[in-house]
Parts: sequence; C-alpha cells; structure tokens
Amino acid sequence: MKLTILGCYSATPRALTNTTSQVLEIKNHMFLIDCGEGTQVHLRRHKIKFNRIKHVFISHLHGDHFFGLVGLISTFRLLTRETDLHVYGPKGIKEVVTLQMKLADSWTNYNLYFHELESTTSELIFEDDDVEVYTIPLKHRIYTNGFLFKEKEGERKLDVDAAEDHNINVAYYRKLKQGFDVENEEGDLIKNKEVTSPPIKSKSYAFCSDTAYNESIIPIIKDVDVLYHESTFLEKHEALADPTKHSTAKQAATIANKANVGTLILGHYSTRYGGLDDFKTEAETIFKSVELSEDGKIFDFN
Repeated sequence: MKLTILGCYSATPRALTNTTSQVLEIKNHMFLIDCGEGTQVHLRRHKIKFNRIKHVFISHLHGDHFFGLVGLISTFRLLTRETDLHVYGPKGIKEVVTLQMKLADSWTNYNLYFHELESTTSELIFEDDDVEVYTIPLKHRIYTNGFLFKEKEGERKLDVDAAEDHNINVAYYRKLKQGFDVENEEGDLIKNKEVTSPPIKSKSYAFCSDTAYNESIIPIIKDVDVLYHESTFLEKHEALADPTKHSTAKQAATIANKANVGTLILGHYSTRYGGLDDFKTEAETIFKSVELSEDGKIFDFN
C-alpha cells in the first residue's frame, strides 16, 4: 500500500503549496482521492500514468477538493484515452462537470461514469476481488464523505513440501490456498493448517477531510492501519474549528487514539502557519504514531 500526497493544504493553491489531492496504490489499483487545482500537473511530476487511474473519489464540492477534476477529464480526452473512468462524489458532481463539457462542446471519447452519493450513513461504493471502498460520513459545511479503503484477505500460503509429504494431489492446492481441508491420495482428511500458513495481513486506509471533530466515525475506522485526518488548525486557533467545521491537530489525534489506528497522517493545513512541526508536536501529546503529509511526500506501508 503506497500513498502519494499531491497536495495537502486547505483553501487556495499557492506557489509552494497545493490543495488536496492524493493517489493511493493498493492491490494493483491506483485510486485518485480528491482533485484540487493543478492535480494533473502533480501527477505528471510524479510520473503517474494517467491510464492507470480508473476511479476518482471526491469528498465534497468545495473548490480546493475538486476544481482540478474537469481539467483532468478534458486532458484524458485530448490524450485519446479509451479506458473507462468512474467518478464517485456528492450528488451534483455530474451536473457541474457535464455542464462545463457541454458549454465547451468537449465530450469525452471514453466512457465516463458518475456514482453520486447521498447517504448519511456509511455505505459500500466499490468492490472487486481485491478491495472494498466505503464512505465515511463527515461533519462539514456541505455534504461530505471520507473514504475507507480495505484490502480483502488474500489466499493462505501453501507449504508445497508439507503438501507433498502428506501425499496431497496438486489438483487440491488451490482449495488449500482458499482455506479448505482436503483428502490426500489415501483418503485421509488433511487439516488446512498442517500444510498452509496465514495470508499476509490485509491493509486498510481511511481518508477524512474535511470535517469537524466527529466521534461518530470511530466505529467505521476502528483499527485501520493508516488514517489521514484533516488538521486545519493548531490549538491556539481552536475557536475557529467548529464554526468552519474543521479540526485541530489534537482533535485529529484524539480520533486516532480512540479508533486505535496504526498511523495518523495529518494534513489540510491552513496556510496561515509558517511551518508544520507544531502540528506534529501537538498531535503527539495525544497519539504517538504521527506523520506529517507534505506536497510530494510518498508513504510506503508495504
């Protein structure tokens, strides 16, 4: 599981800071999460192949989280993309994107599918053989979701030498990897655990931006390996958090602590601050495993 931070600041892009966008590589998928202005430039900078992006997840319709989307969709068209693109986001995202395409007479030459979200409870929005994606309803000024990405448990590891010692026909190796007990050539039932070992632990990633402090998300993100949680403000500006429906670094750390997550990544910083070290320092008073997102930073959790 690999996370590339393309942008992690709030409000407006600046010369040295970019608005929210990130790429999650998980089980051979490359998911684009939010798409602030300039996202396609940062994708190029990191040499991320456009055609590998088949699913885009938009948290909400504030500009710093989706103003780069229509430009990216348009560029895909100019590059004669043929691969289908799926966009998951709040109700209204189809209207705002297709209106711009209509007025520009710039329809895509590939299939573009919108999956509009309205539910205020967590729901499964994507699933295949390897990954599940759920919404995380957040508390912001407009309808907003975070997203929970979960690897499905893989197959068990087969000890071929042990299987041969038990005289198991190779035709049953697949069933062993799937966790079944099987009979050997003599008709004896061989317990799965005698010839296999558990699969590699599946990983999970939760993206939560933007949101006020909201304990209702804790059951959804419980025990997640990595949590990205917005930390727009430091404690000295806590009074601004609730009216704007954002969080402080300490509040993000409190959520991480109560949800028993593995690692907390802070982001969505207000541009009022000159540096990021204080965000980490404040969060670590509540939760120890804290990382700072930075534009261009790559996290590898393999």
